[in-house]
Amino acid sequence: MGYKPTLRLWRGGGSVDLFDELEPLIRLAGYELLEVRLSGEARDRMLLVRVDRLDEQPASVSDLSRLSRLLGLELDKLGQAPGAYRLEVESPGPKRPLFTRRHFERFTGLLVRVHRPEVFRGRVGAVDDTGVTFRLTSGEERVVSWGDLRADLAEWPDKPR
Repeated sequence: MGYKPTLRLWRGGGSVDLFDELEPLIRLAGYELLEVRLSGEARDRMLLVRVDRLDEQPASVSDLSRLSRLLGLELDKLGQAPGAYRLEVESPGPKRPLFTRRHFERFTGLLVRVHRPEVFRGRVGAVDDTGVTFRLTSGEERVVSWGDLRADLAEWPDKPR
């Protein structure tokens, strides 16, 4: 339910979704895959893998280092790396993407930037099977249905959630 980030790479006679390829391994290691993004050009390429711990505790530097080594080996094994690149594994931080029901429930009351269907800022309100209600600063409520709903945190909570 909700938006699913993808990164398509060509392999053999077709393309593969790198998110789908890495997600089972990352989940088995105890993390949720939030984002896979390739940026830069030529020798300056970066493959960003953004994860969160399944137990919803903050990820430590040692967590990310261990996962980086594991993913590096897996990407080499898959043989679908996009040429030369630098692998960056990071926790979400203040630009944390939200795209599942649990993400929105977890951050109820916080200010977010909603990117679809139009861009706006609002506080996460009610979350149900049909979508998410956002409270705008004007007092207006806007309901966005699941599907391509995607948002990022616009403020960081005082305590980990």
